Amino acid sequence: MAFVQIIQFRSSKFDEMRKVGDEWAAADPSGTQRVLMCEDRDNPGQYFNIAYFESYEAAMEHSNNPVTQEFAGRMAALGDGAPTFFNLDVVEDRQLG
Repeated sequence: MAFVQIIQFRSSKFDEMRKVGDEWAAADPSGTQRVLMCEDRDNPGQYFNIAYFESYEAAMEHSNNPVTQEFAGRMAALGDGAPTFFNLDVVEDRQLG
């Protein structure tokens, strides 16, 4: 079953965080299929990182990888407070239009 993880966070250092994210993407050894980074239009400075995985197991393998741990720590240091994680099993995925 497909799996999506959403990480909600605030950051006043988003440009620095984006650079770390680019480094992570180049070094990512995991099974991440797709990542969307979104800023809340109604609440500037609040972001949502939406990561797609083949399965929950693949996401947990990614999460426990030392490379991921290192980059997550660097990104957390650039956040304004602790992030909030949402772990979602995909129960339906439709392409419309």
